[in-house]
Amino acid sequence: MDFPERFSDLPEYAFPRLRGLLDSHDAGGDVVHMTIGEPQHDFPDWVLEIIAKHTHEFRKYPPNAGTPELLSSIAGWIKRRFGVVMEATSEISVVNGTREGLYNAAMALCPEKKNGMQPIVLTPNPFYQVYAVAALSVGAEPVYVAATAETGFMPDYAGLPEDVLNRTAIAYICSPSNPQGAVASRDYWQELIGLAEKYDFQIFADECYSEIYRNDAPVGALEVARDMGADPERVMIFHSLSKRSNLPGLRSGFVAGGPKSIARIKQLRDFSGAPLPLPLQRVAEKVWADEAHVKKNRALYREKFDIADEVFGDVAGYISPEAGFFLWLPVEDGEAAALRAWRETGVRVLPGAYLSRDVDGNNPGHGYIRVAMVAPKIEMRHGLTRLKRCLYS
Repeated sequence: MDFPERFSDLPEYAFPRLRGLLDSHDAGGDVVHMTIGEPQHDFPDWVLEIIAKHTHEFRKYPPNAGTPELLSSIAGWIKRRFGVVMEATSEISVVNGTREGLYNAAMALCPEKKNGMQPIVLTPNPFYQVYAVAALSVGAEPVYVAATAETGFMPDYAGLPEDVLNRTAIAYICSPSNPQGAVASRDYWQELIGLAEKYDFQIFADECYSEIYRNDAPVGALEVARDMGADPERVMIFHSLSKRSNLPGLRSGFVAGGPKSIARIKQLRDFSGAPLPLPLQRVAEKVWADEAHVKKNRALYREKFDIADEVFGDVAGYISPEAGFFLWLPVEDGEAAALRAWRETGVRVLPGAYLSRDVDGNNPGHGYIRVAMVAPKIEMRHGLTRLKRCLYS
């Protein structure tokens, strides 16, 4: 039996790969899980009440693009958060978590050719792995652009050769970035959007960490694009309730952008999408409209940022994250450090190389580990302190 070759070079996914690295070894202490970005803070109490009230709607097929009430709630949040007015029914689509949206948007919008050649999809390196598999699925060439300390942990797409930019159809960008916690400035967005206008490609702005920040709220790609008067189809933004509201199991996200692009995404989802069950859409309607729980959540993460700074502030190369909930800690070899931490302390962390690709013999994640600050504060402090003693003493 023949199988497709387009995925033959995919490495093993990060978490099965991590289990292969660690699970044959005994933990060196009480286990502290700091690998996956799965929020552990409480979600609002009334979430369960809404689900219970609407359980009868599990009998109904839900609308793929979202209920009118949910689309209106999302449009209201975009206006409050970014100052951008979106037409709820034509410029927004609900998606089953941002991963599904980031993948299917490429399926719906990436052309077969760009200037008569194989299209290129740009992705930061390291990156959220769905970007790469989306590029391969549409027959595009993924180009991995290093996001390192030297570039402020954002990819320097403007520095790419013209022949690459001429073939570029889509540029993925994550701000605040996963795993480094860097935030794209207004100047960065202006330069990138100007580049996309010049070379006629779309920007897929993965902003799912936008509501977890320390000081100033990160600027959004869509608001910068509207301020610049860019083509309405130029920027697509992706958001989720997973991190903002501690509801990763709800699988509620959205994509917003130009009406032509949203129409294509909706059409594809009509054929192949997995709609959010109606009781869960009823929850999302209220969650997007409520900011009180988001402020409490953000305050907890600020306390965690302060703990991390207290523990690692004297470590050479430590950079305190601006946003998100990951630490991107410098080590000599991320895989060796993760194994040592597990065997000596019981703390599970993720080697940075598992989130990156080798380019010209260099993996920008090789000298890092990613640490998720999602555990309760006391447990997190214990985990970070063990890591510090194990890896930096």
